[in-house]
Amino acid sequence: MELANYDPQFQRARMLQTRFLPTLPSLLSEPRTPLIHRDLSWLQFNERVLSEAQATSNPILERVKFLAITSSNLDEFFMIRFRSLLRPLSSHLKKIAQRIVETGNFDVRYWIGMRSSIMEAVAKFVAKQNETLEVLISELEDTAIHVVQDIERDPRLFSIAEKLFNEQIQIKLKAPQAFSFRALQGLKNLQIGVIFSTGFWYKIPRHLPPVYCHCDETKREAYIFLLDDLLATFLSRTVVATEQASRPILIRLTRNADIRVDLNGEDTESIPDLVRSKVTFREKGRPVRLQYRGKLSPVFLDRCASALKLEPSQIFPAPGTLCLHGMVALSSQLPETLRENSRLCYSKMTPQIPKSLRDQADIFEKVSESDYLLHHPYDSFDAYVQFIKAACSDPGVTTIEQTVYRVDHLSPVIEELKQAAKKKKIRIFIELRARFDELNNLRIAEDLKKEGVFVGFGLSHLKLHAKVALVTRRENNRNRFYTHLSTGNYNASTARQYTYFAILTSHREIGEDARIFFDALMKRKLPSSFKQLLLAPTQMHRRLLSYIEDEIMAARKGRKARIFAKVNALVDPHVIDTLYRASQAGVVIDLVVRGACSLIPGVSGLSENIRVFSIVDRFLEHSRIYHFANAKKIHLSSADWMPRNFFSRLEVAFPILDDRIYRYLEEILIPTYLQDTVKSRELTPQGTWKKRVSKSGKKSIRSQFIFEQLASTDYAQTVLA
Repeated sequence: MELANYDPQFQRARMLQTRFLPTLPSLLSEPRTPLIHRDLSWLQFNERVLSEAQATSNPILERVKFLAITSSNLDEFFMIRFRSLLRPLSSHLKKIAQRIVETGNFDVRYWIGMRSSIMEAVAKFVAKQNETLEVLISELEDTAIHVVQDIERDPRLFSIAEKLFNEQIQIKLKAPQAFSFRALQGLKNLQIGVIFSTGFWYKIPRHLPPVYCHCDETKREAYIFLLDDLLATFLSRTVVATEQASRPILIRLTRNADIRVDLNGEDTESIPDLVRSKVTFREKGRPVRLQYRGKLSPVFLDRCASALKLEPSQIFPAPGTLCLHGMVALSSQLPETLRENSRLCYSKMTPQIPKSLRDQADIFEKVSESDYLLHHPYDSFDAYVQFIKAACSDPGVTTIEQTVYRVDHLSPVIEELKQAAKKKKIRIFIELRARFDELNNLRIAEDLKKEGVFVGFGLSHLKLHAKVALVTRRENNRNRFYTHLSTGNYNASTARQYTYFAILTSHREIGEDARIFFDALMKRKLPSSFKQLLLAPTQMHRRLLSYIEDEIMAARKGRKARIFAKVNALVDPHVIDTLYRASQAGVVIDLVVRGACSLIPGVSGLSENIRVFSIVDRFLEHSRIYHFANAKKIHLSSADWMPRNFFSRLEVAFPILDDRIYRYLEEILIPTYLQDTVKSRELTPQGTWKKRVSKSGKKSIRSQFIFEQLASTDYAQTVLA
């Protein structure tokens, strides 16, 4: 949301705060405004991920995974976020003129400088990726995992690589085409091109695996070949047909992939076709980045830039390989004998279903007695699967309704719901616009429809991001509601990789709110009149601001006032402004923000009562929790504190009403996050992140390890036992 959209009182308060700003102008989103630029903050997050790739305390293959994630993150940054940096300056003139009038302090050169700062930060980051990859390749060598880059140095390895190329790559390639710079526009998003000095080039199919593995079981060794190395080595021989063929130039094009689909006025039957047609535009989006491997002359680069309408700052050398992103799944390609090595991988975690929920036959009886908190991946995702299976087979259940944002196509739940549709009313509301999962969600929607399941879609411009499952069961001649609410997707794969919370409850008002929610979706209208749930875009932003204001009033009256929030991103300027005022009123504020954070903590007179931490560890932190101590309110949600979550998505925040769960979150979970001294970093008043260390004589705390231990004992010696 633009600053100019806020009321004048808000803007005057913002201007009053400028005198407290620390010396960090290169990070600010606007001059003399106490907000760190969102994109620079996100790049800092990717730096924290990269630092895990560099941390020798992590197993080596885990470090490789973190490095690969930084590459995928950067791909997404250019595909989604970079468009806003490419808008012509003329498109900003009206906004700039408005800000000059309102604040008298906007400098056009600042906007241009910020764009340059971001591109310089990306260039430096790519260099660090390259250095990190070289270190990891060297260390992998010591563990009998060989990343083979110079394929021709060893006849035996050459023979292995040639077999891989002939059997798995060459047969899937089309004949080379005549190359011209204009032909570069024919590359699809994230597609590799191989260009030869002879005037021919290959466009490489994107479905080819980026990494190939050959294992020697007898020697307990593995040889890793990267797609671009295989292409450079063997296509040279194919095209030039000589033993000393010159090496080709390899390029990889990134296009803008931020498609927008508004369903307003569309009938249900036409929505899938509309989404499908929009997804095809992603392949033809505006070029935003070109990566390359090989010796490129300045003239060649200039002609590439001209043909693709790129600036020189948008062309980058590859960080050692164009296939770095593909190394994320390297460990899964290795034999078990290698993965058992503790130097390579973490020991396998076996999540458990809470004891009380293991018997599918009495799951409704158990949930009717008390609420259940599930903390994935430490608690097994199978608890949710058991819940849905029980609902599908229970003769008393009349209706099952659920939202879907990202779900794995092979999920056992999908098959259960299809079978249940023969006997019960099944309603599934799928968000077809979940970024990069559109086609998968379309397939699931079509599959469910064929089996008699009612399938609904999102609302107008609002993405359906709330995670809700409602089971209606007839008990004693009346309907009773059993509700599953989650902060993460109904996806078994990500449930093993991400941390998030879920609640199973039979609370009457929660169930009635869920009933209203699904009834409104059936009518393609915004839900309203909730008793317990908070809904975005209608309530959540306003209610959160009021909760912060309540803590401010409590602090001014001398009562204990404290706020804790854990989110993936904190960039909403109005929320940040209210948190600044809360700090000035004496409210103690602790924030755990995984990714981008525009708030600047610890600044005297502005935010001295605010601390900001970020945890990057084995599992991706994906849980959101909002705690307001004086009001005694805890909400869990799928929503980050961002304008898009507050105003462009259909989101739900759900309260913790069970006293045992509330106490566990307040007394154990929240303090554990705040005490992490192993994988936590703290944001400084200068806008930089520093690693936390244990105080002298105190034991180091790693929050994810503690949560794993708690779940493995079924939460013994806690209020959840």
